[in-house]
Amino acid sequence: MLGPNLKREIDQIAKDKGIDVGEIIAALEEAMKQAARKRHGQEKEIEARYNDELGEIELFEFLEVVEDVTDRGSQIGLDVARAEYDPEAEVGDEIGVKLDTSDFGRILAQAAKQVIIQRIRDAERDQTYDEYRDRQGEIVNGIVRRFEKGAIIVDLGRAEAILPPKEQVPRESYRPGDRIRAYVREVNRISKGPQIVVSRACIEMLTNLFAQEVPEMYERIVNIESAAREPGGRSKVAVSSRDGDVDPVGACVGMKGSRVQAVVQELRGERIDIVPWSPDPARYVCSALSPALVSKVIIDEDTNSMDVIVPDDQLSLAIGRRGQNVRLAVQLTGWKIDIKSESKMKEVAQWLSRAVSAVESCGDPEADLLLQQGITSLEDLAECATDLLTSLPGIDESGALAIKEKAVALAVEKREEEERARVEAEAAAEAAANEPAVADSASEEAVPMEGGGE
Repeated sequence: MLGPNLKREIDQIAKDKGIDVGEIIAALEEAMKQAARKRHGQEKEIEARYNDELGEIELFEFLEVVEDVTDRGSQIGLDVARAEYDPEAEVGDEIGVKLDTSDFGRILAQAAKQVIIQRIRDAERDQTYDEYRDRQGEIVNGIVRRFEKGAIIVDLGRAEAILPPKEQVPRESYRPGDRIRAYVREVNRISKGPQIVVSRACIEMLTNLFAQEVPEMYERIVNIESAAREPGGRSKVAVSSRDGDVDPVGACVGMKGSRVQAVVQELRGERIDIVPWSPDPARYVCSALSPALVSKVIIDEDTNSMDVIVPDDQLSLAIGRRGQNVRLAVQLTGWKIDIKSESKMKEVAQWLSRAVSAVESCGDPEADLLLQQGITSLEDLAECATDLLTSLPGIDESGALAIKEKAVALAVEKREEEERARVEAEAAAEAAANEPAVADSASEEAVPMEGGGE
């Protein structure tokens, strides 16, 4: 019993907090039972039950029916039990005796209040957990509140989220009060309440932003097949279309670049390459290396690798600053990619031609065939299967052995040439570095001589 309006108060709490009436009643019953045990003894067998008609919590102490009472705290005489509680009571039965709660007073009410408050908090935490668990995989909006050990605490409204250092984008900085958007990566249940982990550095942040900006993605006409990202620097997105009349790249770029620019702006200037996906690995890799132009692709399916030949003036563009372009292309396509210039491949072809010339009448044509088979170095030629060489016209097993032996010798020769070239280049660089110092000292000596003329 907590007051004459208990039923109305229970209904009001349930309505305000969105908690089930049964949970509140269970909390009240538990509070009353604990308070009663504190007063009457923890060993007492006491139960609490909510009487809906009376609108109060009733307490019952269970006593054992006996012939002769030896413990008044836990037993009741058979005659008394039959006269006052149950005419059919028998020895060994348990009789529930209603306790008087009118004198429990303020202590009981306070205990019940604390239990209810705790139960309400638990219910609110469960509701928050369920809400954000359902939003896992979405982008949410929040406000930066504070910083804790490098992590950013974000106020989402009904809950707080944490943006750990590893999920932050390098070079992005925030101040308390700034608005922020982030991807809900994890929702964990912990003792303090739900822990919501958000990210701005993950690939899903990028793909979800495109899904919000491109209606064709919502309609599932355009799909993101793959994405690669170096947060804060550059990203690549491969897209495809289920409708031949819809250009997937154009749909993502938007009119005058409006859609992709909205994503770039949200990611604070991160460069984004949108490329068409293709089931043809060679075509796909060529697109992934955009904006570089590709001359030729040599595929080795056994090692899931490709040698990509580009014009000399496209080499630095294909590799990218610090290898970023080719690194993202590898992540995007799943293929190992080795970028080589046309002049480098011509040099390789010349060395291969010299090796296959160990067999009379063999030369440039056979070298080109070997390049197409993925033999792109003298070492590859020296270690390749004999069957590959004998499959070429005019080469038998003895000829294949001669070619492999010559490839080994030429590989040694080539390494020696490269070492000599390296030493000469270092010497030239050192000489060039010393030249300005010599010139400066000469000019310094010349000045007094001119001044001392006559």
